[in-house]
Amino acid sequence: MNIIVCAKVIPASSVTIEIDSATRRMVRKGVPHELDPAAACALEEGLRLMEKNGGAVTVVTMGIGDATIGIRNALAMGATSAIHILDDAVAGSDTLGTAKVLAAAIRKESFDLVLCAAESSDSYAGIVPGQVARLLGLPPLTFAKEIAVDGKKITIKRQGESGYDVVEAELPALVTVTSGINEPRYPQLKGIMAAKKKEIKNYTAAALGLQDRHRRGRGRKADRGFPGGDEDHLDGEQIVTR
Repeated sequence: MNIIVCAKVIPASSVTIEIDSATRRMVRKGVPHELDPAAACALEEGLRLMEKNGGAVTVVTMGIGDATIGIRNALAMGATSAIHILDDAVAGSDTLGTAKVLAAAIRKESFDLVLCAAESSDSYAGIVPGQVARLLGLPPLTFAKEIAVDGKKITIKRQGESGYDVVEAELPALVTVTSGINEPRYPQLKGIMAAKKKEIKNYTAAALGLQDRHRRGRGRKADRGFPGGDEDHLDGEQIVTR
């Protein structure tokens, strides 16, 4: 079973967030980074599924060079390999731009399942996983508090306000997990040493075949690359981002 985990690397929780007044973006360079705790839960679930069903877990992240520390942490936890989209051209991408880059990278791999956090711990947007699922043509199973795989069928318990729903789909599929689904493992010395030898594939947006209008988003209509500033079309369907 080949599993892709979308794992965001964010400024460490000890960092005071600053915004660059010129670019209106979060200052990421020169500050400590860590694997997003929410993404760590998705990774942990992927590792447990791999340990039960065999296969491999590939981590996909998009970010600056400082994101390498988070990637190495994911590899030390037990991920088989990693993909790092490292390109200044994608800096400041909005959610749809980010989803297009991640989807293009995921298409490079053979996979049965894509796992994501329900939302990241820095922006709390919760939009990207659904957009990635749409771009890849996958059924999205969201807010999973438990995951089970039986052959080509995946079943989740979807967290709700008054309990949970049981949702099933055929693989391949995309699943978002809640932070309470598990307790992520801590990397052990053996895993830390092994991580140094594991493969990290680096891609630029151009290498993924993405045009500038597919990846840029800076919060202004002229820079978003979307018709009218806030809209884009996926296979004839209109998606509006707010």
